Amino acid sequence: MASAVETIIRKTVGLGVTALADFNRKRLPEPTAPHPFLTGIHRPMTEEKTIETLAVTGTIPAGLDGRYLRIGPNPVAADPASYHWFVGDGMVHGVALKDGQALWYRNRWINSHKVAAQLGRKAAPGPRHGSFDTVNTNVLGIAGRTFALVEAGSYPVELNDTLDEQTYNPFDDTLVGSFTAHPHRDPLTGEHHAIAYEATNPEIIRHVVLSPEGLVVREETIPVKHGPSIHDCAITARYAVILDLPVTFSMKTLIGGHGFPYAWNPEHQARVGLLPRAGTKDDIIWCDVDPCYVFHVANAYDAAEGTVVMDVVAYATMFAESKQGPDAAGHLERWTIDPASRTVTRRVVDADAQEFPRPDERRFGQPYRYAYTMALPADTFTIADTRLYKHDLESGTRETHDFGHGRHPGEFVFVPAHEAAGEDEGWLIGLVVDLPNDATDLVILNTRDFSGAPQASIRISHRVPPGFHGNWVGN
Repeated sequence: MASAVETIIRKTVGLGVTALADFNRKRLPEPTAPHPFLTGIHRPMTEEKTIETLAVTGTIPAGLDGRYLRIGPNPVAADPASYHWFVGDGMVHGVALKDGQALWYRNRWINSHKVAAQLGRKAAPGPRHGSFDTVNTNVLGIAGRTFALVEAGSYPVELNDTLDEQTYNPFDDTLVGSFTAHPHRDPLTGEHHAIAYEATNPEIIRHVVLSPEGLVVREETIPVKHGPSIHDCAITARYAVILDLPVTFSMKTLIGGHGFPYAWNPEHQARVGLLPRAGTKDDIIWCDVDPCYVFHVANAYDAAEGTVVMDVVAYATMFAESKQGPDAAGHLERWTIDPASRTVTRRVVDADAQEFPRPDERRFGQPYRYAYTMALPADTFTIADTRLYKHDLESGTRETHDFGHGRHPGEFVFVPAHEAAGEDEGWLIGLVVDLPNDATDLVILNTRDFSGAPQASIRISHRVPPGFHGNWVGN
């Protein structure tokens, strides 16, 4: 725990660094090419809409009673010279379904202090964790409530069912530090597990656990070096799995005025930590892994021989060059983590570029068979492909759904057809940008007819810019 003197020194130094970064940000040269995350398919929306008449093609499954929610960056007024995709103002989009009908579409900015000042309205109420209160990365249901999330900084934002009421809420004042964009719910216990890092303190990360009631019951501090950017984690029956990989805080990038102060760091030892779920920092089993980076984990589980099996999308490097957004393409890998030998064996499952792996979340932390991913172009991280993949991890086969020319899917989420449904018995739901027509569809695929025509498609008459993560929140 930092002393009062250390806190004062860190705050004073921080103010000086912030002032220098602000000064240098204004001196950055104008880009010579259009910013890839501010133009084209990523061009931000300029208004909030409520649409209650939505055209439907096909048949919406009658059992889908709830809302599909998706969030991502949508800057009110970005400077192309310093803008990084990961720090844009948050905007949440939602489509409500009930009794086979599409009830409404809404999009709303998350009312941070910055957004409120730019739009001339009141900021969302509630306590802040630090000065950066942008929330833009995930939106999901926790304990019967809806929260928008971001890593490394702001407290979560609680949303009402229509997205119009927003409150910064550290889980009813039980969260002390930052949170994560990717808490994982254990379906066997009802707990959510997260690995959180603080942008203002590069020396620690924390294992945070929410009770089934959505209250923080554990914040275990873990020492690290260099300030690693840890976007995701995994759970098994025994462990919380920590990804301590070589994208770390970069003072050079921060002082240079760039929006996202993290970069590839070849000096940082890549490692995976197996933390017993009720253990302390001294109980972690650290296993070195070849240098790489992982944004997202599909799933992990304990194998019979004592190892941990984890499926990830892995990158050879990340943020090695670009100051605007991701600058590499990843592929699906299976990692076998051996706590006895403290080693990680990596095997490529699918070498084609892809991202946003999602399983049937009723099997988080348990052996599973299917994972769904979004295809990407071969050489870069851009939302420009037209395909989704369904991976059968037992047979080693892959099915493809191709939406066709000019139709670009984002992340899709699996929703079981009913409570006792089989692992691939249900629906994949997500947004598809129809770029030629500057429109969007919420598409529902039958996972057992994956390559076939959609079960239903709900038309949104404008383009919803690609974002980060979406989830189904049932009523």
